[in-house]
Amino acid sequence: MTPFAKKKELQNDWYVINAENLVVGRLAAHISKILRGKNKPTFNNHLDNGDFVIVTNIEKIKFTGKKMENKKYYRHTGHPGGIKEITPNIYKEKDKSSEILKLAVKRMLPGGPLSKKQLTKLKIYKGDKHPHENQKPKIINFGSLNKSNKTLK
Repeated sequence: MTPFAKKKELQNDWYVINAENLVVGRLAAHISKILRGKNKPTFNNHLDNGDFVIVTNIEKIKFTGKKMENKKYYRHTGHPGGIKEITPNIYKEKDKSSEILKLAVKRMLPGGPLSKKQLTKLKIYKGDKHPHENQKPKIINFGSLNKSNKTLK
């Protein structure tokens, strides 16, 4: 029988990932596992056992194929006929590259209040600098884990 971890026994680590030339979907799937705590042997789906993830160089993130032009994100205003769509290209033009990754990760987490709390552990920054040096984050070289994680474009 697996023992359940108590709330006071949980400890969170910090990880940093350089998103330069990484594929959005693969990166989002890996980040969502870390945010939920599925990379730990003490995983419980009802506890916030996840770690903090810092993503740098978000403006250099990539899609495979023609998803940059063809992929659409939908939202509804709540009024009749109020469906809005936006493409990743428009997010890049508006200098909101962080929204692309944040939406991908959010949609890979299960819905509910715990998911919203876990999403707050995702920190996204432009460039190489981030203000979390005091937490001594561990570096994850995600591009070298699998050759498909990185694009050559």
